[in-house]
Amino acid sequence: MFETLLAAFVLLFIVVDPIGVAAIYAALVQGADRREQKRIARNGVLLATGILLTFMLLGNGLLAMLGISIPAFRVAGGVLLFILSLDMIFARQSGLRATTLKEQREAVRSQDISVFPLAFPLIAGPGAMTTVLLMASSGHDALVLTGLMGVVLLVLALALIALWFAPVIVRGLGETGINVVNRMLGLILSALAVQFILDGVRVGLGLGG
Repeated sequence: MFETLLAAFVLLFIVVDPIGVAAIYAALVQGADRREQKRIARNGVLLATGILLTFMLLGNGLLAMLGISIPAFRVAGGVLLFILSLDMIFARQSGLRATTLKEQREAVRSQDISVFPLAFPLIAGPGAMTTVLLMASSGHDALVLTGLMGVVLLVLALALIALWFAPVIVRGLGETGINVVNRMLGLILSALAVQFILDGVRVGLGLGG
């Protein structure tokens, strides 16, 4: 069980990418006072928590309604996470883990960015939602599922801390340092994504769990 929870923590932490989110958040909240910045961070993380936990608990039922098998979703999810890992390795932004230029301009005009773009898509984006569903799709018992929910809460708590200290992180690491960290995490994510694809293909072909 510990190994399962540790692997889930590493995967979700990489996908949520608190350091990268903190850098974008710091740029979006420039000019707001410290109290307002903390309110935005808190509300954004709370909403993202609701989104991810809901998707984690109800996602399997949705897949069943759509007639999508778990092996097929593991392959599709692995492909999506692999694309996400390439974005991280090559230090480029895409709609999977960040906002587009038009979305950024809309966010700047908005008075409250806690819902958009902070909660979605920066924290609880397509990659994170896919990840929590993959975490819950392996037929775990209730105890392990509870532990996985704890993992989600822990990762998002770390994301909240990163947002609170976003100015310190940005000043300390700089853009180059943040990109170096993201590239290392992206390399790990690419290997995990390939493993998801291989597992999905193996199970789908009946070659064993």
